[in-house]
Amino acid sequence: MSVKECGNHGEGRRKLFRRIIAGILIFLVIVLLTILLIWAILRPSKPRFILQDTTVYAFNASTPNFLTSNFQLTLSSRNPNDRIGIYYDRLDVYATYNNQQITLRTSLPPTYQGHKEINVWSPFINGNSVPIAPEFSASLGSEQAAGSIFLMIRIDGRVRWKVGAFVSGRYHLYVRCPAYITFGSRSNGIMVGGKRY
Repeated sequence: MSVKECGNHGEGRRKLFRRIIAGILIFLVIVLLTILLIWAILRPSKPRFILQDTTVYAFNASTPNFLTSNFQLTLSSRNPNDRIGIYYDRLDVYATYNNQQITLRTSLPPTYQGHKEINVWSPFINGNSVPIAPEFSASLGSEQAAGSIFLMIRIDGRVRWKVGAFVSGRYHLYVRCPAYITFGSRSNGIMVGGKRY
């Protein structure tokens, strides 16, 4: 008997393997095109936050390594999206000095922000005898004596996006708003670009 060599051993497996790989690649291309198309139609943008006003009711850094403060902020948030709404599930506002938290977190009420809407909040943030690092205590006292300090107002929270009937999962939101606070007689007027108006 003679042995027949057909040379096609394993060719069926290779064809099956190629078809599976081609199917996976086609599926991935379709998914990526769908995501790109949705992004192109919706043009999603993050909300824009503006610190409109800061009123200082108390600011006492005279006790070494402790700070007592009380501020009222006016914050606004604008949703720039045409077709996307935003659910603010949790928003916490607080102040920091040189990356050290100097007030307690104040929670803003959960809310929904529709397309192109603006929300305004006026929370009070305060801290009573908050311990601060010794090096920050000295610099904070000298800045206050000089008539102005630079703080960072921070907003941390969780948001969900709404497109039609679809509501996404929760995402983190981190906002940083610089605040230049003046004290004493220099606090009359608004400082804009080095000029007082």
